[in-house]
Amino acid sequence: MFAKPFRVKSNTVIKGSDRRKLKADLLAAFPLLTADELSELIPNKEDLNVVKAYAHKGEAVTFYVLQKNPLFFELEKRLHPTVYVLWLRPALLPVFRTWPPVLQKLAGGADLMLPGVVVPSSGLPDVRQGESCAVTVVNNRAPVAVGKAAVSTSEMRSLGMKGRGVCVLHTYMDYLWAFGDKSGPPSLPDTGSEEQDMNGEEYDISENEEEVEKCEEQQSSGETLLDQACCEELKLADPEEDQVEISDEKEAQNQDDQKTPQETMDALLLQCFLHALKSKVKKSDLPLLTSTFLRNHMFSCCPSGKQLDIKRSSYKKLSKFLQVMQQQHKLVRVKELTKGVESIVEVEWKHRELRSFRVPEETDVEAAPLQDAEEGEITYQPPEITILYSVPARLEPLFLDAKKRKGTTMLPAEVRSVITEYVKKNELVHEHNKNYVTINPALCDCLLEKSEYQEVESLKWDDLFSRTLARMQECYQVVFPGQAPIIKKGHIEPVDISVASRGSNKKVTVIKNLEAYGLDPAVIASALQRRVQASTVIQPVPGTKDRVLVQIQGNQVHQAGNMLIDHYQIPRKYIQGLDKPPKSGKKK
Repeated sequence: MFAKPFRVKSNTVIKGSDRRKLKADLLAAFPLLTADELSELIPNKEDLNVVKAYAHKGEAVTFYVLQKNPLFFELEKRLHPTVYVLWLRPALLPVFRTWPPVLQKLAGGADLMLPGVVVPSSGLPDVRQGESCAVTVVNNRAPVAVGKAAVSTSEMRSLGMKGRGVCVLHTYMDYLWAFGDKSGPPSLPDTGSEEQDMNGEEYDISENEEEVEKCEEQQSSGETLLDQACCEELKLADPEEDQVEISDEKEAQNQDDQKTPQETMDALLLQCFLHALKSKVKKSDLPLLTSTFLRNHMFSCCPSGKQLDIKRSSYKKLSKFLQVMQQQHKLVRVKELTKGVESIVEVEWKHRELRSFRVPEETDVEAAPLQDAEEGEITYQPPEITILYSVPARLEPLFLDAKKRKGTTMLPAEVRSVITEYVKKNELVHEHNKNYVTINPALCDCLLEKSEYQEVESLKWDDLFSRTLARMQECYQVVFPGQAPIIKKGHIEPVDISVASRGSNKKVTVIKNLEAYGLDPAVIASALQRRVQASTVIQPVPGTKDRVLVQIQGNQVHQAGNMLIDHYQIPRKYIQGLDKPPKSGKKK
């Protein structure tokens, strides 16, 4: 649930009455938690903050934060502890164990599949479907994930330990964990598990590599992003329609894992269509141009993190989709008021499908797609990019005194300092003109061309430094906040923004190399889609395996550039294509 950034709506200090109510709710939700233990977790005399936020799929969630660490989060009126609390009270929830390699899958947004569960000699914990539970890895009792049981313990056994076991809500290393102090899990020996033998020796995972790999493969084959149909409780908007809604959600739960990308886009298209009709369109707006309805209403109803692209649906065109909505669903009536231009002239407001549709709780994405970060929100932070130079074998003699061997990377200022010390140590400053440096055999071999050996006897200081840097291997270092530095050879590729022609001379804007700066192309595409009200597509970059480009309808060079510079704080020198955006041709 928190595998992607969430958006903070408010961050306030809790009132005294709300604190007392929270404590009562926690004691009721967690029977194993005593009043004294709760007082230690939530002291009366320390400020406790209430943070209301929206997850990337639009779910409304509330955090209770003490000393910058989130302790509990509330989802669908149910309280769950974070890993920070479970590290202090590891026995607070029923625990399922898994292998350490599976943790990476869980942190990426996957659920815990039953083939990846390590069953201890004492058996599985007794849980009911939907009950809160924790996940640990073998040999450490400190929980690394929190979720809900997808099925009861008895059903897990009857299923032969196949299928989904725990719908994961929060993990160590996700964005909710990063909201806190980012501390790691403590080492708590798991003395009660079968992973230790009679002598207390730890279970050796290396002896069971085949089993670990098998579980990891099964976990990978069954992994899925958080399944809302599995993890969310049913919300019934109208008692008269309870039966219809329950059957719809059960059907969605059974079919969600089997949907193709085209079916997923069809479902998103229908969702945005119903959302737009229910919350955006008024009777006074009719008749409404279908193109205006798509651009101003449906695009703005697309959930954060998703992209609405009709061409990737089974309908391919808006007119065909609306035709289905008119003939099969009887939701709207579309008419051609002007030749070649269609308009929505009537909406069936009392239609059962429209009445039963629940508008997501996420605030209007059109109103605030790129607002400045509020207090406590985890936002994108640009990397720190530094140009470095690596010592090649040819120039190694000049750097030996400074103990810089081949392959050592240095800043330009460090290179300048080392060369200056070399010149002074070898007394190479020209005795009559201190602006020049006398060339000795080592400098001759390292910096001069063969044709210059007999002619050049001295060099200016600036020429000396520029020749040195020119013969060194240029590198760059990228440091993302909270991560180890990454050093690569060559120049860092700038974000490339260009305009291309597609089809019948239609213009599209293409953005490449976002990954080099830690930018998620899907997030950029979604933000631009809402900002310019135009469709976006993500496509693989030809000739590469793990890089994609973002394509936007129309010439959006300035819009894309301004967003990257102003909102994401990418320096202008690392963005290519802003200076000369193609101008539209004039008709003669």
